[in-house]
Amino acid sequence: MATEPMPMKPISPAAYGALSAALKSIFWYKRDLESFIRRWAKGYPELLLELNFDGYKWATADEFVDRLHADESRYADLALNLMVEVSEMTSFPALRRHEDADTLLADARDAVANLKSCVDRHRGLIADQARFTDDLSAHCAAMESRRSFAERLQVLKSEFLRLESEANRQKAGREFEVFLNQLFRLFDLEPRLSYSLPFEQVDGAITYDTDDYIVEAKWWKEPIEVHHLGSFVEKVRHKGKNALGLFISVNGFTQGARERYSQRTCFITMEGVDLFCVLDARISLDELLRGKKRHANETGSCYYPATLMTGG
Repeated sequence: MATEPMPMKPISPAAYGALSAALKSIFWYKRDLESFIRRWAKGYPELLLELNFDGYKWATADEFVDRLHADESRYADLALNLMVEVSEMTSFPALRRHEDADTLLADARDAVANLKSCVDRHRGLIADQARFTDDLSAHCAAMESRRSFAERLQVLKSEFLRLESEANRQKAGREFEVFLNQLFRLFDLEPRLSYSLPFEQVDGAITYDTDDYIVEAKWWKEPIEVHHLGSFVEKVRHKGKNALGLFISVNGFTQGARERYSQRTCFITMEGVDLFCVLDARISLDELLRGKKRHANETGSCYYPATLMTGG
C-alpha cells in the first residue's frame, strides 16, 4: 500500500470526518468493515482494544477514526495512507449486489469524492493556519451529519411527530416509508426499499439476527382488520420457509385481527406506540424485534406491545 510521501502537517479535521463518512458508505455489512479495519490496524493492537464490531456500523467507524485523530502524532502516517486508499476506491462489489444498489453506490461515490478532495488538499498545501481554520469550520459543518446516536434518534422522533400532524394521510403514508427506512438504517437492519414482484407489491424488507423480514407498513386512520393480515400472510408464506413478516400499523390492529393470529403466526406486529417507545429511547429497535419474535415463538401470538416489555 505504498503511497507518495506526504508532509507532516496537521491533518484537517474535515478529512477525518470525510474518512468516517466514506467507511460507513462503502461497507454496508458489519463484517466487511471489521475485516478492513483489522487489516489496516495490524501492528496497532491498541486501536482495536474494546472496539465494538458487533455494535452499530456507523458507531464502529466513528470510534476507529476518532482514535486515529486523538493520537495524530502517533498515527498520522497510518491515517494519511488509509485516507489515500479509500479516496482512490472506484469499485464497490458488495454494494452492487444489494437490492438498493443504485442509491448505495451513489452515496459511496459521493463520500469517496468528498474524501478525495480533502486528501488532495493535503498533498503539500495545508501549511498556513488560516487554511487550517477554514478546514476546521468545514469540519464543524460536516459534524452536523455525524450526529450521535441519541441526536439522530431525536431527529427521527421529531419527524414522526410531524407525520402525526399531517392532515393528508396519503402523503403521510408515502413519507412514512422513507421514515422507516431511515430508522432501520440507524439500527443496522439492512433495509431494502419497496419493490414489485409479479402480482404483488412489497413495502420493503429488513434483516435482523440472520432473519429476513418482509415489511408491510400502513399509516391508515383506522386499525388494521383481519382480512388485511390474511393477505399479508400469503405474501410471507410465498417467500420461503425461513421468511418472517413484520406488519407495521401506526394506528394499531382490531381485536379480531389480534385474536385471529394469537395462537399461530408467521409474522409479528408493530404499532405507533411501539415506534414511539423506540424513538423515546425506552427500548432499542433490535430489542423490540427480539422480544416480539420470542413472544411469537413461545405463544404463537403476533401481538406483543412494547409497553409490556418496558413496564409502561
